[in-house]
Parts: sequence; structure tokens; C-alpha cells
Amino acid sequence: MTRTLAVAALLLTLSLVAFAEGPVTKTTSVTVTATIESLDRTARTITFKDQDGNVGTVFAGPEVKRYDELKVGDKVTFTYKASVVVKVQKPGDPAVPTASGQAVVERGTGAKPGAKITRPQTATVLIKAIDPKVPAMTVQTEDGRTVSFDVEDKSLLTNFKAGDRVQITYTEALMINVQ
Repeated sequence: MTRTLAVAALLLTLSLVAFAEGPVTKTTSVTVTATIESLDRTARTITFKDQDGNVGTVFAGPEVKRYDELKVGDKVTFTYKASVVVKVQKPGDPAVPTASGQAVVERGTGAKPGAKITRPQTATVLIKAIDPKVPAMTVQTEDGRTVSFDVEDKSLLTNFKAGDRVQITYTEALMINVQ
């Protein structure tokens, strides 16, 4: 159930990010504020509208404990933070266990509902450049996009160079706050 909430929230935010900002090509955070346009208390859905008039609807399952506190007109801020590399390895190397894809939800304890959702992702990429001073790496994804990532620990980069095909594990985070 928590996973349903996380996936729904990430999908909504990614769609909001897509029409608010265009493609993400550098590690960054994107903030989108939307207004609750309608609530279907029976179906437990929330319809949002952003400042450009774009509309999205999400299902809020029973794991959304404070659903009944939401009201039409509430402003909800979604902050999507992408992405920090936490592991780099050559494809075919013995897998190090990760919780790839498993979302972790931390519920807010403030006066208004909120949550932080984090999820690790794994991808095979081609290293285009490494900057050990930042530390960061620029990679080409399997679908041809060029993306830059901050790297959690520069020692992760020591055995790699531009031109290497590697498997990276990176985290995504989404913060949701009702105002």
C-alpha cells in the first residue's frame, strides 16, 4: 500500500515536472505547486491543477492516513529531487543487494499532511565524463539521453573512466507538503 502511494505520487510529480520544466538533464530539484481542485471521498482520489492549468488525478489509498484533512483549495507543493548516485559497478559484477524500486515513505508530523518518499533506481549507462572534485558524473542512458548525477562518495568513481559502461544505483526523492 505504501508502494502504491509512492508510485502514484512519483507519477503525478513526474507528469507535473514534465509539463512544468521539460526534460531533466542535470541533477536538480524541481518544485511544482498545485491546488486541490476536487476530492472524491468515496473513491479517495485527489485532482490537482497547477498554475498553468494542467490537471492530474491520483488515488490516495488507505495508507494516506490524513486524507480526510485535505480540502479543495489547499495548495500542495511537490519537490522532486533527482538524483544522487550511491553505487557504481561494471555490468556483470556480482550484485550488491539493494532495495531497488522499493519506496520508503516518511510521513510528516506537522499541522498539515505531508510526506517524504525516496526510491532507489538502477540503470545501465555509458560514462561520458567524470568530475571527481564535485564529485559528479555525466552519463548517456540506454535511451540516448545525457544526464548528470552528483555522486554520494567520490571513491565510487576511482575505478571508472569516460567510455565505461556501468550500472549505477541512484536515489530519487519526493517531498509533498500541504500548505
